[in-house]
Amino acid sequence: MMILIVVLLVLWLITAVIGFAFKGLVWLAIIGIVLFAGTAVIGFVRRRALRR
Repeated sequence: MMILIVVLLVLWLITAVIGFAFKGLVWLAIIGIVLFAGTAVIGFVRRRALRR
């Protein structure tokens, strides 16, 4: 499960970088940042729940 979360984080980060690299794709960067943050939060919450 953790590998999937890491892969998703990398994908969203790449999407955000591509969005910022091209002027017309700023919307893609915003989506990438939102998805990155959401995946990070979900990963953090699930990781904490597994410790208990």
